[in-house]
Amino acid sequence: MSPLRAALDDYLAVRRGLGFKLESDARLLESFLTFLEQAGSERVTTELALRWAKLPAVARPYRWRERLGTVRSFARYLVTTDPGNEVPSKDLLPAARQRVAPYIYAPADIAALMAAARALQPPLRAATFETLIGLLAATGLRLGEALGLDRVEVDLTAGLLHVRAGLTEQREVPLHASTTKALAAYARLRDRCRPAPGTSAFFISRLGTRLSKAAVHKTFPQLVRQVGLEGKGHRARPRPHDLRHTFAVSTLLDWHQAGADIDRQLPLLSTYLGHRDPKSTFWYLQATPELLALVAQRLEGALGAQP
Repeated sequence: MSPLRAALDDYLAVRRGLGFKLESDARLLESFLTFLEQAGSERVTTELALRWAKLPAVARPYRWRERLGTVRSFARYLVTTDPGNEVPSKDLLPAARQRVAPYIYAPADIAALMAAARALQPPLRAATFETLIGLLAATGLRLGEALGLDRVEVDLTAGLLHVRAGLTEQREVPLHASTTKALAAYARLRDRCRPAPGTSAFFISRLGTRLSKAAVHKTFPQLVRQVGLEGKGHRARPRPHDLRHTFAVSTLLDWHQAGADIDRQLPLLSTYLGHRDPKSTFWYLQATPELLALVAQRLEGALGAQP
């Protein structure tokens, strides 16, 4: 094993020991080391890092920047033991990721997706996808958080989810009674279909294993096309993650309609979504026509009240 590959193994082990999964970083850095080997280099250089980062040539500039950032983090680790390596400057490949407006699902859209999922076969697969979509819509969980739930983390008695630490700190997510009821119904069907699964996961596949992101990303677009949501928004195809955006917008809309103090309430939404501060929550808020109309009404009321 070359010194660079040995160093990569150590780097990944150290960072994973701190709680980072680094699945994507590992693949990218393996590719980068192969690139260095083909170039005949035993150290990281800024020139080679830039050449690799700008592959493929048709990628968006922000993607080049992300690739270079992955190398930069690894290079910082390398120079602690071998100063002959170079750390690419942060000023290189400046690019901002353009935000594509999320798809905000209407209640009818969510109902249609759940109905389409209900028609899947076999029945366990249908129940899994219907319940998963409903949970994402009702709680705003990240897809990975929902799929990562174990049975012991779904408290159907107290109506709580115990979401493990991932991008944020561990948190408890309270559930509406209707959501708890739906999860309980799914659990009963799941246990009848797979009384002895080989996983502790709450959501399982038809084979009895933990439902994977790959399976969701394969089936969800099929449901989207089936109910006719494809091509109706800024995105070519609505994503599961857009349910999280929808939850944030719907919550804000409900607060506006109730006349709540948004500034006081927003930190509650941040906590519920697993954000450390409201700045991260702002990313999920989208100016829908309904929300803008309510804001305009409140603004007119405030201005009209002035002497």
